[in-house]
Amino acid sequence: MHPRNRFRGGYDFEALIASIPALAAFVTPNRFGDASIDFADPSAVKALNRALLKQAYGLRWDLPPGYLCPPVPGRSDALHHLADLLGGGKESAIPRGPFVRVLDVGVGANCIYPLIGASEYGWRFVGSDTDPVALRAARKLVAGNPGLSDLIECRQQPSPASIFKNVIQPGEMFDLSMSNPPFHASAREARAGTMRKRRNLGADEGAEVVLNFGGKAGELWCPGGEPGFVRRMIDESSAFRGQCRWFTTLVSKSAHLPLLYKALRKVEPADVKILEMAQGQKRSRILAWTFQGPPKNAGRPLGY
Repeated sequence: MHPRNRFRGGYDFEALIASIPALAAFVTPNRFGDASIDFADPSAVKALNRALLKQAYGLRWDLPPGYLCPPVPGRSDALHHLADLLGGGKESAIPRGPFVRVLDVGVGANCIYPLIGASEYGWRFVGSDTDPVALRAARKLVAGNPGLSDLIECRQQPSPASIFKNVIQPGEMFDLSMSNPPFHASAREARAGTMRKRRNLGADEGAEVVLNFGGKAGELWCPGGEPGFVRRMIDESSAFRGQCRWFTTLVSKSAHLPLLYKALRKVEPADVKILEMAQGQKRSRILAWTFQGPPKNAGRPLGY
């Protein structure tokens, strides 16, 4: 995990239970004799998230049934890598405070990126989503944490086919846009992925398939899946090249990168970066591109 990640040392369940006593009902010894929870149980995952956010940031957090309950350490890790991107790789240059404006595409009912980013760095966020129920839940979370209410705004995206259009207003500027796109191309594909995760977690094969991290259609799948969503984002970013310094998105599979590089060549960004992330055995990455400044490899094809 990133060196600034507050969760890189593991979970202190005694302290977490002190923050959210209800978590105690889900904590049991794992096969190594260490305190843990059943990560195949969505109620346990939700209780752990509530405790992590309360202990680390003093946040009050909850989630409507069925919506995506993201792993807090992983989301925190992504924000720290993006802070490094804005700082040009220098710790002392990382910008902090409300003058930094971030657009979270697909903020979701959990509102996790704005809540952590505003708490950790004091950044100002706009979160967009097509789901009005998710937006109501996100706004409720913001209102429930009054210290952050001036830093987070949630906007409705009226068109599922659009990403930046209708959200970024004329003359509006962002330092960064970010997204955790839907992984899957269909409900069937998402269900198969869930079954694989449950097997990896040792869940009962005969039990009813329940998403341990939840998730609705727009959170888990969309036409074209992750590569389709990111390609649309790349295409649309060109029209907003002067209004956002860095466009970024998580990319779950490295196999998707060649297709995304091809899409990037068509819009001719000034620079493209890959921010590698590792959490235990899991590997993921952030794809970042900018149209601002001269091309990194002026006179030659970009090195991607």
